[in-house]
Amino acid sequence: MIRKALRNWAFVLPGPDDRELPSEIANTLHWVAKASRPLSDLGDAAIGRAVLDSLKLKLDGTAAAAETVRRKRRTLVNALHYAVDLGEFKENPITGIRWKKPKVAGEVDPRVVANPEQARSLLTAVSYVGGYGRARGRRLVGLFACMYYGALRPAEAVGLSSADVKLPEAGWGTVLLNRTRPSVGKQWTDSGETHDDRGLKNRPAEEVRLVPIPPQLVTILRQHLDTFGAADDGRLFTNERGGVVGSSTYYRVWQEARALALPPAAVASPLAARPYDLRHSALSTWLNSGVDPTEVAQRAGNSVEVLLNRYAKCIDGRQEIANRKIEELLREYE
Repeated sequence: MIRKALRNWAFVLPGPDDRELPSEIANTLHWVAKASRPLSDLGDAAIGRAVLDSLKLKLDGTAAAAETVRRKRRTLVNALHYAVDLGEFKENPITGIRWKKPKVAGEVDPRVVANPEQARSLLTAVSYVGGYGRARGRRLVGLFACMYYGALRPAEAVGLSSADVKLPEAGWGTVLLNRTRPSVGKQWTDSGETHDDRGLKNRPAEEVRLVPIPPQLVTILRQHLDTFGAADDGRLFTNERGGVVGSSTYYRVWQEARALALPPAAVASPLAARPYDLRHSALSTWLNSGVDPTEVAQRAGNSVEVLLNRYAKCIDGRQEIANRKIEELLREYE
């Protein structure tokens, strides 16, 4: 009840003072207000450190993932920046505390990377999920194909519009990315919809990214449009009711597809465990094939530094490729 009251009533707009609350919610928030320590207590470094240490634990007392701890600390720091703006503190009391942050694994685990044959099998399996008539999986084949063949992030693929793709009858096409549709919950969006409408990740709102897409993806998207068409607002992919495809929807389809496409041992492994791993697989494949990292980074929407750091463990045979290119160059002058 406490989590429900805080998440759904106290921490969203309009706030609890501006709307009528159910009695159980009002009582819960009243108890929380009385039981909570004063904000000024965070000025004590020992208390602040104890709060930071609590971020390392889950509700059951076990250790939280490093990325979870980092995200929660960032939220806490931002909240206290706001407290500084309100005059509650002269400076943020948390940022000055010496506290060992858990290390976040920045590199992609090579075990999640699917090879091209495995990726094709998984995409085929998606089409079998939910039966042919209901087409629960068939309508999402193109969505997952964008993540693999185009290295799109899931939210980028969900927000893709038919006006943003060029699909020639033969050869390579292009995708012009300009927005994402992440699933954040209707209480956290200005529109009241479950999916927010944002620009590209870590980019100015109006920035676009042009991604060439191979003939395999062009064919899949042309077939998708011929079969399902586009939504009224131009979205390429929809759920069964025509709405925005939710992350829980495509995640469930993906898990069913893995069970169909992979042997039991592989299903239990990290191999392509999440839809996002299709993007990891794509970028790893491009780098391993010898594509210039600058070009890969541009298509992926990353910096070269981030790209090479994240995929360092997934790049095999780079030395052999470099040796071969140098040898071929030297032979031209013999």
